Amino acid sequence: MLNPASPTLSYTPNDHATATAAGSWQVRALANPGAMAAISTALQTAGKEKTVHWDLSQIAALDYIGAQLLWNAWGKQRPAQLTLAPQHEDFFRRLEEVGPLALKIPPKQHWYALASLLQIKHNLLDHLTGFISLIGQLVMDLGRFTKEVQRGPWKEISANIFHTGYQALGITALVGFLIGVVLSYLSAQQLHQFGGDIFLVNILGMSVIRELGPLLAAILVAGRSGSSITAQLGVMRVTEELDAMLVMGLPHGYRLIMPKVIALAISMPLLVIWTDAMALIGGMVAANIELGLSYKYFIRELPDAVSLANYWIGLGKGVVFGSLIALVACHFGLRIKANTESLGAGTTISVVSAITIVILADAVFAIVFSDVGF
Repeated sequence: MLNPASPTLSYTPNDHATATAAGSWQVRALANPGAMAAISTALQTAGKEKTVHWDLSQIAALDYIGAQLLWNAWGKQRPAQLTLAPQHEDFFRRLEEVGPLALKIPPKQHWYALASLLQIKHNLLDHLTGFISLIGQLVMDLGRFTKEVQRGPWKEISANIFHTGYQALGITALVGFLIGVVLSYLSAQQLHQFGGDIFLVNILGMSVIRELGPLLAAILVAGRSGSSITAQLGVMRVTEELDAMLVMGLPHGYRLIMPKVIALAISMPLLVIWTDAMALIGGMVAANIELGLSYKYFIRELPDAVSLANYWIGLGKGVVFGSLIALVACHFGLRIKANTESLGAGTTISVVSAITIVILADAVFAIVFSDVGF
């Protein structure tokens, strides 16, 4: 038998049905599993009927938990027929004032909205000022390095040359050789139709030495070494090594950024020479198979087909591309926050930005040196 203080709800479906609640409808009484099971079915059945007369005048005690239970059974609105004790009116009045709980959904921001455009402008200016500051710091560090050559970070420079240069020889050789084969095959098929087989040396030499060699090497280094530099600096940010260096009086620019820029400025021209050589070897092999051009003829005609100015332009591109890749990688690496999500996002945007800047720099080279080497 239920405790008299337990909540009760009597309801019999008929034409003039009345749901009568009595007892204590407070949280302690409702926590009783037996009492809750007894009224749950009656609440569900009576709550579905809109013409039911609810009589709550016999409720001895009520709190917000009990009122909310009844309010939910009514569909969150006061029933048409309700008898309520005056002291309990305040509970349901407050529930009516609160209304249904709903989270406010922020409006969707389109990229062309004013707020989005202002945010993009702010981000671009922030990155631009940060990149210019990084270049300024690099110039100051290079000035210090020239004054203290013997005390410079030679170990860091040599280690970065090994990682960014020597360890990239394999992938650059493979890609360069395959690009040379593909370019030679495609060019040979077109030239053979017009009897211009001998001009394959001119096309292959000019395109590889002046454009494809530096650009391929830069893209591969940006994806391989650029991401590695950004991830390295990002991990140092996550593990608070960068903060520890500042506490110890070790500047980031002199010990981290400058060695990487110098290393890539040295190793990139060497990688360009290596990539050019592999691409030309692949082109020679394909030309010998497709057109029957001998290796001796290819090597003999190459110096006359490609002037020395194009070779120096390719090496100059290597120096500029290597420096830009290192600066972009360091810029985004230093901006990574101390969490893994920022590390992944920063590495991705670093590679994309480095490749984009390399292509833009290559376009500038093409415009500035358009009358050189032809």
